Amino acid sequence: MKNYQASNDALKDKVILVTGAGDGLGKEAALAFAAHGATVVLHGRNVARLEAVYDQIEAAGHPQPAIIPLDLEQADESAYNGLAGSIGLQLKRLDGILHNATTALTPTPMELNTLDEWQRALRVNIIAPVAITRACLPLLKAAPTASVIMTGETHGHVPAAFWGAYAVSKAAAETITTIWSQEWESLFPALRINTLIPGPVNTRSRRKSHPGEDHDSLPQPADLMPAYLYLMSDDSRDIKGQTILL
Repeated sequence: MKNYQASNDALKDKVILVTGAGDGLGKEAALAFAAHGATVVLHGRNVARLEAVYDQIEAAGHPQPAIIPLDLEQADESAYNGLAGSIGLQLKRLDGILHNATTALTPTPMELNTLDEWQRALRVNIIAPVAITRACLPLLKAAPTASVIMTGETHGHVPAAFWGAYAVSKAAAETITTIWSQEWESLFPALRINTLIPGPVNTRSRRKSHPGEDHDSLPQPADLMPAYLYLMSDDSRDIKGQTILL
């Protein structure tokens, strides 16, 4: 998967929603999807960052993207339905979602995780992906093939001390992937979901959570894009319900 070589038109005519598209892996994935033919819907809460990604995609001559800002810490069901409605109204289809948006917490003993930290981690890291996917299901079901990628995390896959609320919220992605994959297999076999765990990557959030680390020795977001392209392309249509560690 890491060595996958996507054709230039691997995502041609597809519409793909990328949450957390203003920075890090989300930004790199949005650029990669657009470079391979997709119309990318850029989600985030920092409009300036989204506009910068938008401009980069347009300057490269790729399909014109769209921007949908939304604060996942504050969003309610009507906001999620509005997001899905906007995609349907403007773009008429949806072929994939990369759930990349996340809120990270500073490593700390779990007894010190505040209620606000628990609520923020759960709302952004797991409630939002579920709510967005559920709201977008009518569009995804209508696609010839559709792929949903949840973003897991190493401390959620193998629980470790001091990662408390964050690890719990990220571990849920794997459970949701298993449940939805089993349900969709019999009802909507053209629709698939997998969890991707990118591992340590040189991103802003990683530098914040691991300030003493040699970040230059870590993989760059662009190094992981073959796996993201593979899971979003039709070449992976038989990969379902998997948790994939890079």
